[in-house]
Amino acid sequence: MISRFALLLLACMCCAHAQESRDDERARHLAERFRCVVCQNQSLADSNANLAADLRARIREQVEQGASDEQIQAYMVRRYGDFVLYRPPMKPVTWALWFGPLAVLLAGALAMAMHIRRARNARRQRSSNR
Repeated sequence: MISRFALLLLACMCCAHAQESRDDERARHLAERFRCVVCQNQSLADSNANLAADLRARIREQVEQGASDEQIQAYMVRRYGDFVLYRPPMKPVTWALWFGPLAVLLAGALAMAMHIRRARNARRQRSSNR
């Protein structure tokens, strides 16, 4: 009788551990999908910021309460905006997130090209005046 009870208890503990392990894995995966709003270049999973730790705990709570990934994402976006997503949706409000780096790169390339052109023209004028 005791051995059956021990086996049943052991089986329950294993099931609980397996569920906890799945929840941990899911919470970690979700935390990797969100940008730390303090660090901005790290995911919530990788950040050491206090806010990131709080948000990881909040994600873990929601996972344990049975919230879907979509519900957790909606909570994060509602609270912190689309910037918290590593892949924000394409809409006018997020165009700066999508196209901003490209615009800055193109502006820098254009400025460099104009500087080089002016420098060449100045050299040509100096050499033709001699």
